[in-house]
Amino acid sequence: MSRKRAIVYLLAAALFWSLGGLLIKLVSWNPVAIAGARSAIACGFLLCFFRPRLRFTRLEVLGGLAYAATVVLFVLANKLTTAANAILLQYGAPVYVALLSQWFLGEVPSRFDWISVVLVVGGMVLFFLDQLSLGNMLGNFVAIGSGIAFAFLIVTLRMQKDAEPLQSVFVGNLFAALAGLPFCFGPFPGGWSLTGLVLLGTVQIGLSYLLYAQAIRKVKALEASLIPMIEPVLNPLWVFLAFGESPGRFALLGGGVILLAVFLRYLLGDAQTVIPRGGQPGSPRGDSSPR
Repeated sequence: MSRKRAIVYLLAAALFWSLGGLLIKLVSWNPVAIAGARSAIACGFLLCFFRPRLRFTRLEVLGGLAYAATVVLFVLANKLTTAANAILLQYGAPVYVALLSQWFLGEVPSRFDWISVVLVVGGMVLFFLDQLSLGNMLGNFVAIGSGIAFAFLIVTLRMQKDAEPLQSVFVGNLFAALAGLPFCFGPFPGGWSLTGLVLLGTVQIGLSYLLYAQAIRKVKALEASLIPMIEPVLNPLWVFLAFGESPGRFALLGGGVILLAVFLRYLLGDAQTVIPRGGQPGSPRGDSSPR
């Protein structure tokens, strides 16, 4: 797979992730139950495309735990603080990835990388500027925890670039399904709720991570966290088209900044280099880990 195809996969994954807000609105059920059932369905979907080993490595389990923590903590954050706070604080992940990728992958961010991070984070702040509040501090910290977990997930998947990153995704969905199981008792959703739940498991989670796990083999961890940042921009677009909820001026401006940053990464990313710790400059981005 080429780097350009990997970026297309990342954009497609972000597109499918962005359907979450719209599809969750279709499901009348406990949010933790939705997260658990969605992951259970995703497990079945992923089994159609690969055969997981019955014995998982420590790295695969750590990746799975990071995945489950990302999902569960984000659901909890949405219950404890505002949705805007939860999304913004979770999407601090590129900052954590920039730091973690140096320690665990030897992928040293360039000046261009840090400019991209600043542009994306700044765009996120503008995007939610008219919705931000102090909120519940516990919920805010939980949202930050979700972002840190997401960063660890990206790094652990990147560490498996020569193995099978889908193993961690599968394990993570198993853990998330088990976490949501106690909340699934009671009337099971039907009709449009069931349709939304199936689409959440197959498309919004299953297909998106199937593409993401393939793409992360060919791009740096930081790039794998920055390019999918179009997700929060697309999410309100689908809600607007379906329910007429219009974004404000700051949201449009922030969304434009995020799209610009992602577009620049696509255009200029090939020209950037990464210097592994103790290595030599000039390592191409498509194969940026130390050898």
